[in-house]
Amino acid sequence: MFFQQVINGLSVGGIYALMAVGYSLIYSLLNFTNFAHSITVTIGAFATFYFLAQVFENIYAGIVFAIIVAGILAMLIQILGYSVLLKKNAQRIYLLITGLGISTMCDNLVIIAFTSRFRVYPANFSTKAINVLGATVGTIDLIILAVSALALIVVQLFIKKSRAGLAIRGASYSLETASIMGINTQKLILIVFLIAGALAGLAGALLGAKYTAYPALGTNMANKAFISSVVGGLGSITGAVIGALILGIGEVLISGYLSSSMRDIFSYTLLVIILFAKPSGLMGVDTGERA
Repeated sequence: MFFQQVINGLSVGGIYALMAVGYSLIYSLLNFTNFAHSITVTIGAFATFYFLAQVFENIYAGIVFAIIVAGILAMLIQILGYSVLLKKNAQRIYLLITGLGISTMCDNLVIIAFTSRFRVYPANFSTKAINVLGATVGTIDLIILAVSALALIVVQLFIKKSRAGLAIRGASYSLETASIMGINTQKLILIVFLIAGALAGLAGALLGAKYTAYPALGTNMANKAFISSVVGGLGSITGAVIGALILGIGEVLISGYLSSSMRDIFSYTLLVIILFAKPSGLMGVDTGERA
């Protein structure tokens, strides 16, 4: 029972991590929280649903489609929503309000396009349960865990080993200095939004496969992902993953052994404790303004 709950918690934590890393990547470079991030999760889920229902009934192809659509949407949000404000060095509060406005607008567009009904994918992962070390584990949880881990490893390798990744790491210390040194910071910002959007789209597709797709999916899950990134330390990819796994496992264990109604209580209590004990998060470092 305990091992089964831990696997389920790792699966949930893996999805949180995909979203939390997006929050941390954007924050590390631009020093603000992208509150439009949630819509890319919702779009990922509905893009997969649309692909499976209208184009080709293959869940893996649908996930790839979701990643592409969500990544493009994230870049459009940056180009059409944030870029002008960033060029004018607008106060962070205006960026946050813009993000909330974009998210609300897009959520309503999803409702207009797909209605507010819950949508079940025409094709899904196998729901068959298998025995792992004496515990009954759903195939979907193992697939989500494996896909999430693979995606996060690829992103980490990109950030650590590629030229663009090294430029992103350098620019995270000072975007202005990076620009003076001849680095195309606008291109870096677009790359970061593309990665964040692609990861969120993947998270949305996996959430739709595990549960269902519905318009508030992104908002509900992004709240937990944001908590994960704050707990781990905004701006830290490793911290975002650690925070997400702590939150995912903790929520599942609380739900399994106490009550599902205490799940959210645990999440927000953990957030408050971390903010009191270490405001910068478990892996974070205070480097200036926080948004």
